[in-house]
Amino acid sequence: MSKAIRFHQTGGPEVLKYEEVAVGEPGAGQVRLRHTAIGVNFLDTYHRSGLYPMPLPSGLGSEGAGVVEAVGPGVTTLKEGDRVAYTGNPVGSYAQTRLFPADRLVKTPAGVTDAQAASMMLKGMTVQYLIKRTFPVQAGQTVLWHAAAGGVGLIATQWLNALGVQVIGTVGSAEKAVLAKKAGCAHVINYSTENFTQRVKEITGGKGVPVVFDSVGKSTWEGSLDCLQPRGMMVSFGNASGAVAPFSIGILAQKGSLFVTRPTLIHYTATRADLEQTAASLFDVVSSGKVKIEVNGQYPLAEAAQAHRDLESRKTTGSVILLP
Repeated sequence: MSKAIRFHQTGGPEVLKYEEVAVGEPGAGQVRLRHTAIGVNFLDTYHRSGLYPMPLPSGLGSEGAGVVEAVGPGVTTLKEGDRVAYTGNPVGSYAQTRLFPADRLVKTPAGVTDAQAASMMLKGMTVQYLIKRTFPVQAGQTVLWHAAAGGVGLIATQWLNALGVQVIGTVGSAEKAVLAKKAGCAHVINYSTENFTQRVKEITGGKGVPVVFDSVGKSTWEGSLDCLQPRGMMVSFGNASGAVAPFSIGILAQKGSLFVTRPTLIHYTATRADLEQTAASLFDVVSSGKVKIEVNGQYPLAEAAQAHRDLESRKTTGSVILLP
């Protein structure tokens, strides 16, 4: 038997239960994976709360790193003892051991620790597709990135700096402002004490920015649209403050023929080729030292509920992992 976090009803962190589960042997195309580190992401809170409905009871978590314990029939790309990492479906990474599709795993390079891998697969590959494919940034541009001191934000700021892009980052506290500045934000706006829309206009001389990357959602939606240049793009990729309310599409014309997209990593890594390319790009920029992955929060697997409380109350910065 193995231990795992499961929930039988949606709700707050208190619904998470530490239970025994049977794992079994891998089937065709599967491996049995022993986790050494597990990533914690805001996406997990959406599943737990019911914002993103799932059949219940259910496991939780979509990111992890570990070692292959056994391979099922037909698996030729991996062998017992390989270090691997992943993000994506099926959910259930909050577990000591699990079965997982071999074709959704990538080998972890020697220069990347398991803790780093578990911290960066979802966040880092999210950054990769956002700045390389959703809105391919160009050197010399200035972009607005909300939640710049979060796990995604800290990776993004470093990566954008390496590409010659200036980052205006928003944060919710003075302490987080220090982190965002350290990561490379040219300008940091504390939206708990400043009007970020006004500040962006001041910083850009009234022009606004060509793109806003926003994982906050409801509370930053309207202000973000007003930060954009004509024909600018609003990239809404998260709902930390709640889902964006329905809106009239005509508002995009009124505010400058704007573009809006709601992308997900699942669709940008749907094929094996896309997954490998995205992961390789991330591993390269981390191995080069241009992007440093710092694990700022570690919790025992059994204390996943506390990790969620801290994440949702904005007490965490950077990446958070669970240790089996």
